[in-house]
Amino acid sequence: MASASTSTQAPAQAGRPLVAQGDWTKNLVQLAKTAELKKYALTLQLQTAHILSAHATLDQKMRSIQDLKEQKNKLDSERARLLNCLREVNEDRDKTDMMEAQLNNECADLRARIQQITDGEYATAKRDVDALRAELGQPPVPGLQATLEEKSQQYLHERRLGADQNNKRPADETLVEGAGSGSGSQGTSTKRPRGRPKGSKNRAGKAPGGDGQAAEAVLA
Repeated sequence: MASASTSTQAPAQAGRPLVAQGDWTKNLVQLAKTAELKKYALTLQLQTAHILSAHATLDQKMRSIQDLKEQKNKLDSERARLLNCLREVNEDRDKTDMMEAQLNNECADLRARIQQITDGEYATAKRDVDALRAELGQPPVPGLQATLEEKSQQYLHERRLGADQNNKRPADETLVEGAGSGSGSQGTSTKRPRGRPKGSKNRAGKAPGGDGQAAEAVLA
C-alpha cells in the first residue's frame, strides 16, 4: 500500500510548477549586472594597457627629443665657433690682400726708381768711369747685371752655409756628449802614471833650439 501511494504521488509532484524561493528577479538583475561589469572591466583593462604602452612610447619619444635638443645646442655652438673662425679667416685674408697690393705697389715704385737711376745718373757715371779707366789703361767696370748676379750668388752661398751649419750642430752636440761620457768612463777606470814622463829632459834641452828656429822663420 505504501509503495502504491508513493508511486501515485510522484506523478502528481512532477506535474506541479516549480516555485522559486526568495526574490529571484533581483538575483537575475544582479547576475546581468555582474556579467556587464566583467565585460566593461575587461574593456577598461585593455584600454589601460593601451594607455600605458602609449605613455611608455611617449616617454621614449620625449627623451629622444631632449637628446636631439642637446645635440642641436652642441651643433649650434660648433656652428657659431666655425662662423667666428671663418670671419677671422676672411678678415686675415682681406688684410693679406691689402698688404699684397701695398707691397706690389712698393715693388712697382722701386722698379721704376731703379730703371730711372739706371737710365740716368748711373749710365752717365759709368760712362765717365769707363772713359777714364780706358785712358788709364784699366778694364771697364763690370756691368750692373754682373754685379747683381754676383750679389745673388753670394747671398745664396751664405744661405747654404747657414743651413749646413744648422744641420751639423745637432750631430756635433751628439758627438761631444758621446765623447764626454766616454772620457769620463775612461778617467774613472784608468789611473794616471806616476813619475816624470820619458824623454822630458831631452825635450827641455831641445826647446831653445826650436824657439830659435821659429824666430828665424818669422824673420825670414
